[in-house]
Amino acid sequence: MTVETHSFQAEVKQVLHLVIHSLYSNKDIFLRELVSNASDACDKLRFEAIKQPELLGEDGTLAIDIRFDPQARTVTIADNGIGMSREELAEHLGTIARSGTKKFLESLSDNDKANAQLIGQFGVGFYSAFIVADRVTVTSRRAGSDQAWTWASAGDGEYTIAPAEKAGRGTAIVLHLREGEDEYLNGWKLRSLVHKYSEHIDFPIRLPAEKADADEEKDEGASGGETLETVNEATALWTRPRNEISDDDYKAFYKHVSGDFGDPLVWTHNRVEGNQNFTSLLFVPARAPFDFMGGGRDERKGLKLYIKRVFIMDAAEQMLPPYLRFVRGVVDSDDLPLNVSRELLQSSRQVERIKGALTKRVLDLLEKLAREEAEKYAGFWKEFGATLKEGVADDPSSAERLMKLLRFPSTQSASADELVSLEQYVERMKPGQEAIYYLTADGWNAARNSPQLEALKARGIEVLLMHERIDEWMAGYLTRFADKPFRNVAKGELDLEKLGEADGADARARREEAAKAAEPVVEKIKAALGDRVKEVKVSTRLTDSASCLVLGEYDMALHMQRLLKAAGQMVPGAKPVLEINATHPLVQRLASADEAQATDLALLLFEQAQVAEGAQLDDPAAFVQRVNRLLLS
Repeated sequence: MTVETHSFQAEVKQVLHLVIHSLYSNKDIFLRELVSNASDACDKLRFEAIKQPELLGEDGTLAIDIRFDPQARTVTIADNGIGMSREELAEHLGTIARSGTKKFLESLSDNDKANAQLIGQFGVGFYSAFIVADRVTVTSRRAGSDQAWTWASAGDGEYTIAPAEKAGRGTAIVLHLREGEDEYLNGWKLRSLVHKYSEHIDFPIRLPAEKADADEEKDEGASGGETLETVNEATALWTRPRNEISDDDYKAFYKHVSGDFGDPLVWTHNRVEGNQNFTSLLFVPARAPFDFMGGGRDERKGLKLYIKRVFIMDAAEQMLPPYLRFVRGVVDSDDLPLNVSRELLQSSRQVERIKGALTKRVLDLLEKLAREEAEKYAGFWKEFGATLKEGVADDPSSAERLMKLLRFPSTQSASADELVSLEQYVERMKPGQEAIYYLTADGWNAARNSPQLEALKARGIEVLLMHERIDEWMAGYLTRFADKPFRNVAKGELDLEKLGEADGADARARREEAAKAAEPVVEKIKAALGDRVKEVKVSTRLTDSASCLVLGEYDMALHMQRLLKAAGQMVPGAKPVLEINATHPLVQRLASADEAQATDLALLLFEQAQVAEGAQLDDPAAFVQRVNRLLLS
């Protein structure tokens, strides 16, 4: 018999080291992860058997068996699912292809290394076996093959693969327990873990029947030859009536289907009958997985799709739009053909109707949460708000509903966490205010301290502060809400006449007089700046600051231009307008300055406005020299 020895992929070695030496806070997870993998193997066989019924053979019963042997100190988890070939053993157990693994390793600081719940979230569940075992052997035979193979490792950086004998298809994982882990050689303990973590798996989970002799001896001796009995519900939870399912049942099923150790935030369970018949059980997580944003829009871990309780795919991207990719759960349809391929599924009109119904269901759930449990919704928004914003652009048919769910800080917020809805904003609008004012910026401080806000603040006008990177893109799709147009205060002309004057009735006259007096200054600044700016004008936006930069109505925000340029993308050139505060001492000083000093002051006004926008100056050293000259003069 030829035994092959291989080294683990480098990232697997790191995971194994952490599992063996650090992740001990919840050792029980190993059984949940291994049973979940066995369930997936049974699901995959059932799916492949749609086209190849011979894979199931005469006995089509799929099950997961758990045995324990106190003498040998082993626990065995066996299934008669799809099984693995030699190549699949090496690929699935020797390497980790998931990009999330690096993020997983980075997430484990010294303080969080005891957080074993992270294992299931990063697709490394098999390795949790090494929490309780110092040696693991996996014997597997692929359905349709006569050849079996055994994979074995002590978690020391290497594994072996050798030919083996196995009577039927499937996989058997034998855990050789570490010293001190004898609690898992007990039938009661294993049953309790199955009930806790795997109660609603759609396959029988069987353990040796408990003995009931005169001495009431239970679970003594090797259990391999004993009669097996089913210890879980072994029915799909979503097929049961809602009035028969407790909240604890829903929470347990969520943990099984999502790999999350925490409880879901909210869920919805529905059966739709009519032109289409399908059942959905959808969960909104309370927290985002560690790799959620790192995976981006391409990292889809959404709904499990079943057709007449036959598993089809694990992350059905077609069932929900990308901006709802945080939703977990299952969809079981009666209407879609069983032999549907992924390509046909994507183009199916029936699938589009189901997708529309599920999207509506999730938005209903979020609207109810926002309306009835504002504090919970605030927690949801903190975790998934940026993702939900994508829908304003991606899903025009739901844009109005999504806008009601949006939350932003404003100029009335004490911190970035104090948020306001668009409905609340509209209710607080001042008399004469016709638009919803907002500002996009590259950060909370840049937004709340922006000079473009000064005139509106002075008039008591609330402005929404959109300080996340996605906001500039999303804002391009915000047109109207409650029949009020959106208005970016940093772009285009800002007509403030209808909002009244902040400094009395004669303020406008004083401002016009100062603007007229500043005309020579404007010309000096234009001459000094040349083609750096599109135009120089006296501002109506400014009350305290000396200058600010203003873009055209449809120009891209400066911070977004910088971001795209840094990413190597072409950005359309759009020169800003420099607006100056005619009453500011620095501007007034420029009127009497000589040519050299006037040039320094003009450049300083421009560079100050750039700094306020968070820009990187083209020549910081020249800026410092200019400041020093002006200070010394």
